Amino acid sequence: MTSAELLTDAFDRIREEVHAAADGLTPELLAFRADPEANSIAWLLWHLTRVQDDHVADVAGTAQRWTSDGWADRFALPLDPSDTGFGHGPDEVASVRVDSPDLLTGYHDSVHAMTTEYVAGLTDADLPAVVDRAWDPPVTLGVRLVSVVSDCLQHAGQAAFVRGLAERG
Repeated sequence: MTSAELLTDAFDRIREEVHAAADGLTPELLAFRADPEANSIAWLLWHLTRVQDDHVADVAGTAQRWTSDGWADRFALPLDPSDTGFGHGPDEVASVRVDSPDLLTGYHDSVHAMTTEYVAGLTDADLPAVVDRAWDPPVTLGVRLVSVVSDCLQHAGQAAFVRGLAERG
């Protein structure tokens, strides 16, 4: 298995978990929060996709799907188009509301397509390249992509957990 195949498999797993967490949910269930300070399913899935979109587009040197493909307009959230959800408090979390799980999975599928197209072309020699000097040590492409995978899988798992709470409540 090559690095590109490994990364593709990891991002495919994220996509599967996003679909499993969202499919068939009503707007009320997507907005469910375990308590007023907690993240909703919609927010978790939107945020993980925004982070993937932002981070992968940056390293790939492409435009984010959020803006370039009109997803920001379709979601019509009361947030700045550059917002990825980082640092959101309860009010911002509550503002991420969607009418259909298809909106979340559609956006994720668009980002997934961009991501897997990009990682499919990577070689082992590409991964040590420094992509962010703002950290000490500087962040390499390999570390950035693994970080995105980790963050996305954590949030997808959280969304699945919150779904379980919502469906039982």
